[in-house]
Amino acid sequence: MAGKIDERLSELGIMLPRAPAPAAAYVPYTRAGDILHVAGQLPVHLGELRYVGKIGADFSIDEGQAAARQCGVNLIAQVADALDGDLDRVVRCLKLGGFVNATPEFRDHPKVINGASELMIQVFGEIGRHARFAVGVNSLPFGVSVEIDGIFQVR
Repeated sequence: MAGKIDERLSELGIMLPRAPAPAAAYVPYTRAGDILHVAGQLPVHLGELRYVGKIGADFSIDEGQAAARQCGVNLIAQVADALDGDLDRVVRCLKLGGFVNATPEFRDHPKVINGASELMIQVFGEIGRHARFAVGVNSLPFGVSVEIDGIFQVR
């Protein structure tokens, strides 16, 4: 039987992918008590890296938001994997950390990361509201434009 978060995902037209495998020597998530830390997620869709390049040169803010949203979908997929598929066990999205691969003159990093932040609120409602950071960097793994990690309280 589908839970309320699964129903919300369906209403939003989001089909969670299989949780992406780690790209290096780390695990995709760790749990300590009721706190779940999810490793940085890239804009991977159907096993393919998307949005390879820099925001402000190769991609617009809107495209950056789409990349951040895809990272958010992959974050939720990792949370689902950690919770044996039961996303109704999420108590709160506590924090997102957003990295934006951008040109030196780009200044709208928070607008880009809004793509993931707004997704968390759409999917989880009020418990999706979170603290976060959004910073610009001069490169990210595999040249992607956005990487996002997350911290969730779960039961």
